[in-house]
Amino acid sequence: MTWGTIATWRMAAEGINEASKLLKGKGTADDAVEKLVKTVEANPLYKSVGYGGLPNEEGVVQMDAAFMDGDTMAQGAVAAIENVLHAVSVARLLSHQHYNSFRVGAGATKFAQLSGCEMTNMLTAKAKTEWQEKLQKEKNEKMSSYNGHDTVGAITLDQQGSMAAATSTSGLFMKKDGRIGDSPLSGSGLYVDSEVGGAAATGLGEDIMKGCLSYEIVRKMAEGLSPQAACDQTVYPFVHKLKKRYGRVGEISLIALNKQGQWGIATNVEFTFCVATSNEEEKIFMANPGVDDTTVISTVRQ
Repeated sequence: MTWGTIATWRMAAEGINEASKLLKGKGTADDAVEKLVKTVEANPLYKSVGYGGLPNEEGVVQMDAAFMDGDTMAQGAVAAIENVLHAVSVARLLSHQHYNSFRVGAGATKFAQLSGCEMTNMLTAKAKTEWQEKLQKEKNEKMSSYNGHDTVGAITLDQQGSMAAATSTSGLFMKKDGRIGDSPLSGSGLYVDSEVGGAAATGLGEDIMKGCLSYEIVRKMAEGLSPQAACDQTVYPFVHKLKKRYGRVGEISLIALNKQGQWGIATNVEFTFCVATSNEEEKIFMANPGVDDTTVISTVRQ
């Protein structure tokens, strides 16, 4: 039976492995995508997601996350949540609620506490040191602090034909208190429909949220385009439009997976991603923008 999963960045490789085990064993898409993202969130080596994520300018790690069930279209999201080990699990819990399914700040953190989610200080010693060094460097050299915004976004397809998508990020390093990017926003950071497919984004949230790119990719797949064609025909025209009308554009990368287990990717920067399907062993790929608004893809590691 067909199954598949795709996720942003090579940091998702271990998560892809964990999700693949569940999908091979006829586990659900919902469980697989949550497991994938939780694996990334728990690793302190990844400075843009979860535990060990770099903090805002006040030294506080505030996380954004979202979860979407492609069968029911149920969605849950959190933004600027603090002291929660797995923001994606909070988002999944919220997807079970018809009302109040997107919560932010103290309200999101309180919901996590009352729901029995694992709470911890998300600021590691290493991340704190980097924050202190950045403060000093910015003070002395008047440098911009904004960098480090690699969201883990993932899509899964199980053997029953169900699909799910999820995102998680600690957002821009040194961001303003309460800043929220595209990751928890339906249609921008992620979107999935089990009858069609799903998409997820990573990059500069302020620019990605100017277009509903994840939804647009799914819409194009519903019209019959392959995931690759849908990504190419969504991302590159939008990048051109933003450059022309806004004057500049940050990093934008999107992944897609359809209900047949086919995948696609488009990006305006060098970008790694991970894939595993019933027809394809786990691999890490590199993508780059090519000529004529196409994507150049090469294998990094099998």
